Parts: sequence; C-alpha cells; structure tokens
Amino acid sequence: MKIQSTVKLLGIPFDANSSFLRGCSSGPDAIRLIHEQGASNAYTEGGKLLEMGRNLLDLGDLHFASDAAPTAHKLICDEIQKHISDGSKLISLGGDHSITFPIIKAFHKFFSELHILHFDAHGDLYHDFQNNYYSHASPFARIMENGLATSITQVGIRTLTHHQREQAEKFQLNIIEMKDFDFHFLDELQAPLYISFDIDVLDPAFAPGVSHHEPGGLSVRTAIKCLQSLNVNIVGADIVEYNQNRDINQVTAAVGYKILKEIWSLM
Repeated sequence: MKIQSTVKLLGIPFDANSSFLRGCSSGPDAIRLIHEQGASNAYTEGGKLLEMGRNLLDLGDLHFASDAAPTAHKLICDEIQKHISDGSKLISLGGDHSITFPIIKAFHKFFSELHILHFDAHGDLYHDFQNNYYSHASPFARIMENGLATSITQVGIRTLTHHQREQAEKFQLNIIEMKDFDFHFLDELQAPLYISFDIDVLDPAFAPGVSHHEPGGLSVRTAIKCLQSLNVNIVGADIVEYNQNRDINQVTAAVGYKILKEIWSLM
C-alpha cells in the first residue's frame, strides 16, 4: 500500500504576462477558499483525505515587488529550488501560465531528464507572442529552447496556428489535439513526470472562470480520468490560468480544488 508523503503547496499570484485579461493572480486564494469553506469535502475519489498542514504543507504565496518578468521569474525559480531541494514534491497554484518556465527551470536542477504532461487548450509555443518573450503564450517554447525537458506531451489542444505547428515539430512534442483525443498517450508517459494543468483545457461549460474561453474542450470527468490513470512518479505540478473575475458562483474554483486534490493524491 502506498504511503501518502507530504507535499508542499505554493501560491504564485503572478499574471503580468497575460495577453488578454489579468485576474489570474487571484487564483491561489480563491482555490484555497473552497477548501476552507468546507462546501466540498477534502476527500479524493480514491478515499484519501487532504489535510492542510499535515499531508499538504501550504507555504503561502510569493510576493512580487515588480511585474518585470526577469525579476519575477528569478524569484519563482529561486523559491521553487529552495522548497524542493530536500526532495519534497510541490504543487504550485497560479497565476498565468508564464510561471511554468521558471518553475521547470528550478525542477531541472534536480531532474535532468524531466518529462512534462501539459493540459491546455493552447500550445503556448509562440516564439515571441505580441513582442513579449515571457508571455503566457510562450513558456513551453522557452522550456524546450533551454533544454529543460526531455519530452512534453500536450493534451486537449485546439488552437494550433501554423507557427505553433512548426514549433511543435521543431521541438518534437507529442500533441493530442482535442479533435483526435483518446487515452493512448497515457501508456507512453515516463518518469519523473511534471504536470502543468491549465484550467482552460476544460470546456468553458465546465470552467467559465478563465481568461480565454475556447469551446470544445475536455469535460471535468475526462480530465480526472486522465489523472487517475497515471502510473508514473509525479514530482511536481502547477494549476494555472484560473481567473476569478470570470467565474460564476465559484464553479471554476471548485473545479480547480478538485484537480488539486486528485493530483495531490498521486504524489
């Protein structure tokens, strides 16, 4: 029987690299609130009880003195590196998707052959989106350019442009577009695995609280089935792009908390 190890939780309320709407900086507190309110109980579907301070150590939020991406990214990288240096596993709550680049930079220091499972409506592979090298539409281009991941598997993608397809081919990514979705990719995932879960991978009918509504996405049940089917060592994860300003009755926050519980239960 697997013994549940302690996992750390870190809020990264940074959304200065959002290309359309800001508001993702409210994500960490809004998702925590679902746990604190008790409207959704803290058990996972597999029967594990998430207990803050016992088997999930909440480190609080990073505080950013500046919106300048290089400064913010250095803070993120340094803090992540510090918190996982003792072998701990870590889940980060964003924040926009640009935070994944410095997070992975930190993980790479300890995992030289890191594999990434990326759930998203978007490929986030632009070389330079809207003249912003650090855009939330570019983190996976930055990760691959810097040799920080051995492989990336992207799931739920439904917005690939010609440029992003070229980038995907250049970096040899495994992309499961939404129009071709099946579960076969699960058999090919390798460890150590990092999960980056962008809430907008879900259809906006299930998760309206995101900045970029892209119809035709995964259902919550399908996403959970993907997670529950994983059978490799997961060393870290992030949940990003929840925008409280566009949510309805905390529906998306509750989804974010559900995803947090299910990912935590695998670590």
